[in-house]
Amino acid sequence: MSLEIKVPAVGESISEVTIGQWFKNDGDYVEMDEVICELESDKATFELTAEADGILTTKAKSGDVLEIDEVICEIDTNASKEDATSGSKTEEKESEDNGSESKPSSSSNGGKTGEVKEMVVPTVGESITEVNLASWLKEDGDFVEMDEIIAEVDSDKATFELPAEAQGILRHVAQEGDTLEIGGLICKIEVVEGEAPSEEEKEEASSSASATAPSSDKDTYATGHASPAAAKILAEKGIDAKDVKGTGKDGRITKEDAEKAEKPAPKPAAKEEKKESKETAPEAPKVSGERESRREKMTSLRRTISKRLVAAKNETAMLTTFNEVNMKPIMDLRKQYKEMFKEKHNVNLGFMSFFTKAACVALQEWPAVNAQIDGNDIIYHDFCDVSIAVSAPKGLVVPVIRNAESLSFDQIEKEVVRLAVKARDGKLTIDEMTGGTFTITNGGIFGSMMSTPIINQPQSAILGMHNIVERPMAVNGEVKILPMMYLALSYDHRIIDGRESVSFLVRMKQLLEDPARLLLGV
Repeated sequence: MSLEIKVPAVGESISEVTIGQWFKNDGDYVEMDEVICELESDKATFELTAEADGILTTKAKSGDVLEIDEVICEIDTNASKEDATSGSKTEEKESEDNGSESKPSSSSNGGKTGEVKEMVVPTVGESITEVNLASWLKEDGDFVEMDEIIAEVDSDKATFELPAEAQGILRHVAQEGDTLEIGGLICKIEVVEGEAPSEEEKEEASSSASATAPSSDKDTYATGHASPAAAKILAEKGIDAKDVKGTGKDGRITKEDAEKAEKPAPKPAAKEEKKESKETAPEAPKVSGERESRREKMTSLRRTISKRLVAAKNETAMLTTFNEVNMKPIMDLRKQYKEMFKEKHNVNLGFMSFFTKAACVALQEWPAVNAQIDGNDIIYHDFCDVSIAVSAPKGLVVPVIRNAESLSFDQIEKEVVRLAVKARDGKLTIDEMTGGTFTITNGGIFGSMMSTPIINQPQSAILGMHNIVERPMAVNGEVKILPMMYLALSYDHRIIDGRESVSFLVRMKQLLEDPARLLLGV
């Protein structure tokens, strides 16, 4: 009997996964609940276990993208361990018939064992799905030792060093500049036991590698091209890659080449003889300054953000409604108590705690704003998990304050600080960024006067705060200068009607302009 194993559902918003790496090969015997491969989504990495004992038949390879419920492999439950072993013996016999060496060669210092260690791109962060091979530090055919650094790989967050996972002869599989997914094959090492081989053996290995490798006597695609790490350094220095001589394979510009490169001195303008003419065409005006541009690959985080924002615009009936708030009562309250608040709670009293508490009250009074659509159903939440948009170095992230309706002002402020620091340091976990029911974003800290924020799906609404500007306002027939802020509520009109969206903002305006209501619950 052949048992099909399909890609399992790994999260409510995840529709596809990537095969990171196989821990078991095609034809191997596997046991029930044994981990056979890793699956990666745009949020996390998951392990896939065998659903029965038997011989494994893979239907996809590392790097393939599969949809949920798509067949990933099969297990022959009627097969035994002996069947798998006999299969491997048959493969060995075939390799011998084809003239391949199955016995390890030996030398006075050590010898090849016949084992080939395949090295794959390691997991370098839970939100990183691919890397760029920046540069090879060891050439194809070089002898490498265990844990010796052989290459540098760049992700959207940092540069990592790749150490050798065995001692032996290095064989490149990927080239500098290649983009590889996590779990993708990057190189192979022909394992050598004992001490390092002699110089003659090294030369023999290098010559055999050069015999199989394409000739580099002529220019290739790599010639004059900078690796991602080198391109970044050259861009910062303002140096054109064509002015740098590459010392890498086939003339590729490595990171070291870029670090040593210096901007060439401007060449003196060539003197041209002027030909006298009665009629001369007018010359184009000379423009001073440089006209340079550069191309950078979009980071994984930026691609995910782009995909989600476009989906929100295309899949929701999004509208935005506005109101304005007199911030003077809150500003006066903060001025009066901020020192005592900080002394007691060891945290500053900011605006975010007021807006979060006011939003929680309004959300519980207008539950549709705190709900979400799931197919043909509407899910209403009796709790408020408030997502706060934070600008991190690599892009916008949205960590969640859980059960914000039950937190005090100081608890909210401490949670905001904690999440903001983790976002800045790139240490937010998947759990801290998923599951929110409503989002608050503050564009005012960057000087935004008014905006229409985009819904953070699968949520149904997002509140936008803006900068505080003193404006003349009519109060009881008199003109007064007051600190005013515009509020924007973008909402999904499929679930939230105009009455609910407008009433939600009006309620927030009441609570913020009279903060005593927040304390009294009225």
